[in-house]
Amino acid sequence: MALDVRLLDAKTNRECLTSSQARQQSELSSVYLAQLLRKGTLEGFKIDREWFIYADSLEQFLAKNRKPGPRGPRKPPTEKDIDHANHQSREV
Repeated sequence: MALDVRLLDAKTNRECLTSSQARQQSELSSVYLAQLLRKGTLEGFKIDREWFIYADSLEQFLAKNRKPGPRGPRKPPTEKDIDHANHQSREV
């Protein structure tokens, strides 16, 4: 049975989520969440190696329309691409 713990920042009285809680709630990767925090897109703070994300900041970010990521897999390489890559590896 998982225990749902709510964290409050004593200075701002805002609810905080750990990066793993934010990852589960948002379905975004930890790396992407950390990038958003470093850029200032998400509000939060870091203690040692753990990021804490303000819940209201995450909710506002998730409510915005965002550009979708790439669609589907990349095109398979053509014969020309393979020949070019093989030729370059032999030159080194």
